[in-house]
Amino acid sequence: MNLRVLRRRFLLSLPIAVAVVVVLLAYADLRDAGDALRHFRWSYLPLIVGLTLWNYLLRFGKWHFYLRQIGVRDLDVRTSALLFFSGLSMVLTPGKLGEWLKCYLLQVRTGMPFARSAPVIIAERLSDGLALVALALGGVLLLGQGWELVLLVALGPVAMVTLTRWPGAYRFLLALASRLPFLVVARAVEQAVGSAAILFTLRNLALAVAIGFLSWGGECLAFALVLAGLGAPLTPTLLLQAAFILPVSTLAGSLLLLPGGLGVAEGGITGLTQVLVGFDRGPAAIAALLIRLGTLWFGVSVGLVAMIITTRWAVRPEHAPGDDRSPVSVT
Repeated sequence: MNLRVLRRRFLLSLPIAVAVVVVLLAYADLRDAGDALRHFRWSYLPLIVGLTLWNYLLRFGKWHFYLRQIGVRDLDVRTSALLFFSGLSMVLTPGKLGEWLKCYLLQVRTGMPFARSAPVIIAERLSDGLALVALALGGVLLLGQGWELVLLVALGPVAMVTLTRWPGAYRFLLALASRLPFLVVARAVEQAVGSAAILFTLRNLALAVAIGFLSWGGECLAFALVLAGLGAPLTPTLLLQAAFILPVSTLAGSLLLLPGGLGVAEGGITGLTQVLVGFDRGPAAIAALLIRLGTLWFGVSVGLVAMIITTRWAVRPEHAPGDDRSPVSVT
């Protein structure tokens, strides 16, 4: 894990983010966008921010739960939170590869091998994906469209769970690891497979998806409040529309492995808001920018502060990075 490379990729993503905002405002027309902002009900803002915090805190709870499942028992909540939010600072890297920073810092802090904790990142993304699919189902039923995306997103988690829970596949991966020419690579594969087998039990997966449903459900409610703040009536239909627009746009950005879903998420939110809610281009673009301010940029800002604190551990770690603890047991 090269921190300089991650920082460079993060900085390279910033011009893309600026370009997305410029293009979106140009599409919306600055005058219409300004009118939408002036008429926004700013009294909704504290609740919107609170729901965004709810999303991040629940997602942190899932991260901490996963760490305990793979054997990290002596990590206090404060340190675990710093690790989690440090990962948010790197969501602007392509494919969110920078989120692996959490596993690197966990290794520096506790000695937990990187390979053993790496499946936690995969489990987080897959459970969030399933939760977003579940949230979008209401809109799918309402619109009668979007089944293709739902099936496409669901295939990955189903395949991963099947692979990790099928004894024959597990034995095959371990046998393959034992034949690898380098012992360190073989050990890493064995550790990763062992962690994945624990994380993807049906119990752990169901709990993680439930947490994701509640956390992202709060974000969907925040988006509904953004739409209501821009003039849409706050009705059950609006909640269903928000719970379809935000998850589908977020998933589309994730599937294309773009830095933070930049461009695709904003474009999807803007377009679907025009089609489903009936907004003009100006309010639709402002709705996209406001909700992305919460779902993306707020997290990145908090993450940068957390990363400044946690990267100091690389200079004075409590445990040597190569400290190898007892292997994870698979039950």
